[in-house]
Amino acid sequence: MITPTSDEQILELLGSDQTYERGFRLLMSTYKELLYWQIRRIVQVHNDADDVLQNTFIKVYNGIARFEGKSKLYTWLYRIATNEAISHMQSKARQSASSLDDVNNLMANQLKADPWFDGDAIQLKLQEAISQLPEKQKMVFNLRYYEEMPYEEMSGMLNTSVGALKASYHHAVKKIEASLKEDDEQSLSNIA
Repeated sequence: MITPTSDEQILELLGSDQTYERGFRLLMSTYKELLYWQIRRIVQVHNDADDVLQNTFIKVYNGIARFEGKSKLYTWLYRIATNEAISHMQSKARQSASSLDDVNNLMANQLKADPWFDGDAIQLKLQEAISQLPEKQKMVFNLRYYEEMPYEEMSGMLNTSVGALKASYHHAVKKIEASLKEDDEQSLSNIA
């Protein structure tokens, strides 16, 4: 996790015209990988994740002066990255004249063929199950499971109550468990 001192240093560098570029490079190097994986878990395809990450940093570059410090820098960046990833998914759905669920199914299939995904069969099944979740449950699951983000921090980031986030996470876990159990049962029936 990023230390508060690092964020303070980044913001201090961004606060001066003479050190702005150095501060932005430090921000990018500090958060690039974390943001990439947050985006990747939503869009699932490496090339799309790279595009969304680039758009995220463009938005951050243009909007950093409006960062008020009411939340952690990390939370603010994740909110932008998540919104950009969701916008990307919605745009893909509009372009293909299909629903977001159809795009999620397409993404799950593309994940299998993605040369950048090096996961084993269990990881692939997990990612497929996650891709079938509604967007909000997917975000909450990813932030809690992969990022281990506290519900209180998520609440500020997603503008949702802690109770609603806990319920979304619980529902997501149950759906993932059911999907994985269904896959196991199908595998066993194919063997028999």
